[in-house]
Amino acid sequence: MIIEVLSIVIALGLLMFFAYRGYPVIVFAPIFTLLAVVMSGIALLPSYTETFMTNAANYVKSFFPIFLLGAIFGKVMELSGAASSIAHTIVKALGSNRAILAVVLACSILTYGGVSLFVVAFAVYPFAAAIFREANIPKRLIPGTIALGAFTYTMDALPGTPQIQNIIPTTYFGTDAYAAPVVGIIGAIIVFVGGMAWLERRRKQAAAAGEGYGEGHSNEPELVKTETYMNIWVAILPLALVLVGNYLFSRGIWTVENWYDATMLKDSFKIEKVKNVVSSWALIISLSLGIIAAMLINVKQVKTKLASGLTAAAMGALLAIFNTASEVGFGNVVKTLPGFKLIQDWILGASDHPLVSEAVAVNVLAGVTGSASGGMSIALEVMGKQYLEMANAAGISPELLHRIASMASGGMDTLPHNGAVITLLAITGLTHRQSYKDIFAITILKTAAVFILAFAVSIF
Repeated sequence: MIIEVLSIVIALGLLMFFAYRGYPVIVFAPIFTLLAVVMSGIALLPSYTETFMTNAANYVKSFFPIFLLGAIFGKVMELSGAASSIAHTIVKALGSNRAILAVVLACSILTYGGVSLFVVAFAVYPFAAAIFREANIPKRLIPGTIALGAFTYTMDALPGTPQIQNIIPTTYFGTDAYAAPVVGIIGAIIVFVGGMAWLERRRKQAAAAGEGYGEGHSNEPELVKTETYMNIWVAILPLALVLVGNYLFSRGIWTVENWYDATMLKDSFKIEKVKNVVSSWALIISLSLGIIAAMLINVKQVKTKLASGLTAAAMGALLAIFNTASEVGFGNVVKTLPGFKLIQDWILGASDHPLVSEAVAVNVLAGVTGSASGGMSIALEVMGKQYLEMANAAGISPELLHRIASMASGGMDTLPHNGAVITLLAITGLTHRQSYKDIFAITILKTAAVFILAFAVSIF
């Protein structure tokens, strides 16, 4: 039994190590999956073709439209100049005296509006660098500031956010993107206030030490003073369409749940519960409307780069979903191995309360894989039904399971090997040694907030 558990630990450790070193998960997840299978004495080829590939393909089938449309929406917002306009307006409106708050809010609005985390980092960084330079705040604080605004509460805590981390739980719990709004808002406030306090404290420490923006940085954005920006009200129109449309089509007066006959869906498409697909359908429609609007507000500028932009968006979406699908395949093979029963018993035994146990499971797996969506998908694939049964027995709403799982996925996922962290540091021209301390502080804060909420709900 020790060898069987060790096989899983070794496979997970190697996957994390290679991801940290920059190797593609899509290549090494199946390799280390098969290593764990061989060490456990299980049939090799059937585990690969029937378990790994089947579950990876099911994940692609369920979430590819959202990955693709989300990437296209973000790219079109970038090409039209809407993303830059929103970031520029917020940063300039608040001024250099509130530079950190301005950058956090710019990232928050873009992320909550459906723009991907990577596009947000690209769009906001030039303005963040300009205002940090003007306020003489160390450049090394920019990654932590962007991380607070884009990688935390707007990604998975605030109700209605169209980010994939808030959509995945809907499939397992029959909920929608607005699940447990009160808990999500409280969590968002905790993270926002705590994160701002940390970053402002770091700014004051740097000022007291006489440290300014610094010189000789890499990837410094070029200052363009003559650039004009789109009217802010026009720029936010696509974001508003996504947010409002997502609400109306998921639980509003136009909910897609009532569009089709339930019997027809069950007989013709094998959809047993319409609620399990409503969130995905609603977001597909909303993102499509947002894409059309983002193209129409600046047709001339979008048209010139549309072909290359769509290609880049599609490639990014493919890489993102297949990396995550590989992690899902990895998790589904691991759950069939004999050693996983001990690990599962330990996670479930971490607490008698399903919310606390779920928070532990999602955090651990998101941290190991370096992916919020991948870690949560593995946890819910393996133990989602058990958590739902435990919650029903305890009289706990599935909406609370949704919100805790979603928020927990954005906790320890941002360890050094996380792809978003590595990309953010590359965009800003900084290193882990210079800036990861602040990102890690935000990570710890987010993780703590999840457990505070989980314990609080378990008490009451």
